[in-house]
Amino acid sequence: MTTRSPLPAGPVARCALPGADLSAAAQAVGDRLTAEGRAGADEAPGLSRHLVALAAHYGNSPFTPLEETRARLGVGEDAFRRLLTLFRTVPDLRTAVEQGPAGKYWQNTLLPLERQGLYDTVLDRKPAFPHIVGLYPGPTCMFRCHFCVRVTGARYDPSALGAGNEMFASVIDEIPDGNPYAMYFSGGLEPLTNPGLGTLVARAAGRGLRPTVYTNSFALTEQTLARQPGLWDLHAVRTSLYGLSDEEYEHTTGKRAAFGRVKANLLRFQELRAGRGAPVRLGLSYIVLPGRAHRLLDLVDFIAELDAAAPGRPVDFLNVREDYSGREDGRLPEAERAELQDALAAFEEKVRERTPALDVDYGYALQSLRLGADAELLRIRPETMRPTAHPQISVQVDLLGDVYLYREAGFPDLEDAHRYIAGRVAPGGSLTEVVDRFVREGGQVPPAPGNEYFLDGFDQVVTARLNQLEADTAAGWGDFRGFLR
Repeated sequence: MTTRSPLPAGPVARCALPGADLSAAAQAVGDRLTAEGRAGADEAPGLSRHLVALAAHYGNSPFTPLEETRARLGVGEDAFRRLLTLFRTVPDLRTAVEQGPAGKYWQNTLLPLERQGLYDTVLDRKPAFPHIVGLYPGPTCMFRCHFCVRVTGARYDPSALGAGNEMFASVIDEIPDGNPYAMYFSGGLEPLTNPGLGTLVARAAGRGLRPTVYTNSFALTEQTLARQPGLWDLHAVRTSLYGLSDEEYEHTTGKRAAFGRVKANLLRFQELRAGRGAPVRLGLSYIVLPGRAHRLLDLVDFIAELDAAAPGRPVDFLNVREDYSGREDGRLPEAERAELQDALAAFEEKVRERTPALDVDYGYALQSLRLGADAELLRIRPETMRPTAHPQISVQVDLLGDVYLYREAGFPDLEDAHRYIAGRVAPGGSLTEVVDRFVREGGQVPPAPGNEYFLDGFDQVVTARLNQLEADTAAGWGDFRGFLR
């Protein structure tokens, strides 16, 4: 699989991309409207320019409320309603939005959840079992990463492991059939520090689930795999890389000689999974920290080395992200932006040469950057947080059974995080009951300054989409809410 999907063909399908020929796109749309009898020859040019403008805008700014867009176009309500109706009749316009610089928002999150009817479930305050459940089984972590919100030294008492793993097993058992990717193991703290993780994985796999574990792989040793054979039932092991040398790891995680151990673990994992013919996928997550864009080329060499350890079983996927922590406006400085664009271009070329089977996902902002658009991450603020959150879409459960509303809140002793506990899965209770009670009783958490950091990228996207849908409906655009459906 290549790292770059083919760019859409034709001026209309490409109209949201930087440098697109908008005049040619408008001409093509106008010709189609007149040929199909949807507009007269005199009105088609004006309509087509507005339609292309809509595609270009939502291909770059997917969360704009419709009323704001109408005002930007300067058209009346009836004219805008006609534009929205006509937009749906030109498939290439939709392609332009989905393949535009902000296409990952549409493809990865917005439209998949829309197709499940999950936004309506949240907005209508209907109880439902969470679409995605994160289990946070780790009692501790061996790293102390500078960008992690974990309280230094915070951990769960080892005595909580027995009851905690029984609770996790009960949550796995109540996950409804039909959604094999409904749960994952992460943290919080490091999942592989839980000696019962393999048993939980085997239980999930036995139910037809396909869980991924998000790990730093420091404990992914041959001994761990031998003690916990259920780990081979994972759908994927996704390893977070914090550098490509012991020095970089120590600077980021505070632990000496950590990279060497992680590398040795991954090389041996490659050999073992190839020897077993195990279907478990291996992937890496790499954050491009400031000043390290040039290290992307070394990352390809590292992955190629892992591939060489298991001929025929290359590393399956790589998630590349930019570190936006501390950037209040969610934007990169111009110099850093240019440096990163150049580094991404060289990186892609080297991937094609050395690791052609690697599936690279650039996430929301880097996808925009590699297509030549300005990279800007979505930023939810306390005033745009939703007190009711979205537990029907996603929750996280820690070792104590506490059900957290946001993914970055599930850390022990984290200040203010307790406010985002919807309830506890206790003996004789269930996750279904916790979520139902929170929704039916109108549970709310008034946001306070700093609480926005409890939302990870997924939570922010879901929150922005719910706000957008709510605004569209309130403004009278319920039939077209969210622009693309």
